Amino acid sequence: MMRDTQLNAAEIKIGVVGLGLMGCSIATCLLMAGHSVVAVAPLPIDLKFALKRITKHLQRSHREKLVTNAPDFYLQRLIITEDYASLQGCALVIECTLESLDIKKIVYGKIEAVIDKNALLASNTSAIPISILQQQTSHPSRFFGLHWAEPSHTTRFLEVICGNESDITKGEYLYELSHLWGKEPTLVRKDIRGFITNRIMYAMYREAISLVENGYATVEDVDRACRNNAGYWMTLVGVFRWMDLTGIPAYHTVMKDLFPTLNNSTEVPKLIDDIVKNGGRGTANAHGFHQYTPEEAKLWEETFTAFSYDIRKLALKYPEDVVKKKLKTVQKKNTRLKT
Repeated sequence: MMRDTQLNAAEIKIGVVGLGLMGCSIATCLLMAGHSVVAVAPLPIDLKFALKRITKHLQRSHREKLVTNAPDFYLQRLIITEDYASLQGCALVIECTLESLDIKKIVYGKIEAVIDKNALLASNTSAIPISILQQQTSHPSRFFGLHWAEPSHTTRFLEVICGNESDITKGEYLYELSHLWGKEPTLVRKDIRGFITNRIMYAMYREAISLVENGYATVEDVDRACRNNAGYWMTLVGVFRWMDLTGIPAYHTVMKDLFPTLNNSTEVPKLIDDIVKNGGRGTANAHGFHQYTPEEAKLWEETFTAFSYDIRKLALKYPEDVVKKKLKTVQKKNTRLKT
């Protein structure tokens, strides 16, 4: 796909509706890229925390040298409001509200009442198919999924998802635009529940839980195995490149005997069901798969934040086109030697 080098973030105003944890980090990412951002809070409580969260993200990003300017430089391009009318003039609005079809339908109605007919509308949903969501809008062809990973301002991940009625050319535009956000995006041209990464990851979650429930390993054992195997190589390559690098025939041989033994249940596993029914939310309330004291849960969240910045520095040394760049260097060197 050809890259459009003419896009200028400063000329493109973007709206973010929903200012929870992810909405705030998405707004931060867009500000860091140079956009003017209108951040709308559907819930009054979000107004209380949004500016503080975004400012904190910008402060840390400045300290970590992700950006060259202090927070005030970016915050002057930010509007935080409850007024949907402020979205007028936005070329793109990203919805980041609760995973409820009824709530999203109400929000889309409020957004579409004020934005231009040519503006794009996207959802950060990870659970509801885009083809279902776009049916709740007045103009389905301009509706897309933009699936981010938290923290959105440090990760390279983004999925641009087309629904059944999405205009693919507009999807390609979002794909190009997202490169300005520091992403290595994926354009999902056909809608499917869970998109790409969630379908892969949830298959892994299910198998991980099954191994624990059936007594093959502890939670700690499974986490350790993932950290030291897939966690070792996945920042550099994906599953297909990994098989290329390590020998495809071996995987073919293993698949024949292993696949029939993998968990294929369609039910939510009892292990996670019990935790949720007992109010567990992970480190957010120190009640999850692992045991935490409140202090330990807080330290894990702080450690994850620090890791997200450190791993970004390493990952940026190995972009998706790292080998192509090396080939060009070798070719230039060979050309000079020949002349």
